[in-house]
Amino acid sequence: MNFQPLGKRVLVQRLEEATTTASGIIIPDNAKEKPSQGTVIAVSEKVTNVEIGNVVVFGKYAGTELTLEGKAYLVIATSDLLGIIK
Repeated sequence: MNFQPLGKRVLVQRLEEATTTASGIIIPDNAKEKPSQGTVIAVSEKVTNVEIGNVVVFGKYAGTELTLEGKAYLVIATSDLLGIIK
């Protein structure tokens, strides 16, 4: 994939959400919330505090959805990132 974010933005792929609860109940697709965590796939040249491969947390409505090569991604400004999970 050849995508280079511009400005202070990163390309993030959401982490998959669990399809069952801890007690084994299956969650239907229409009841699932989109996860607010993802893996950084690409960063712009202006971003210095986030690296490719970091798992980040972002706001529920952050970013712009984008589909590349059949996969869903988010382009998120670094100001909308809440933190890095270590």
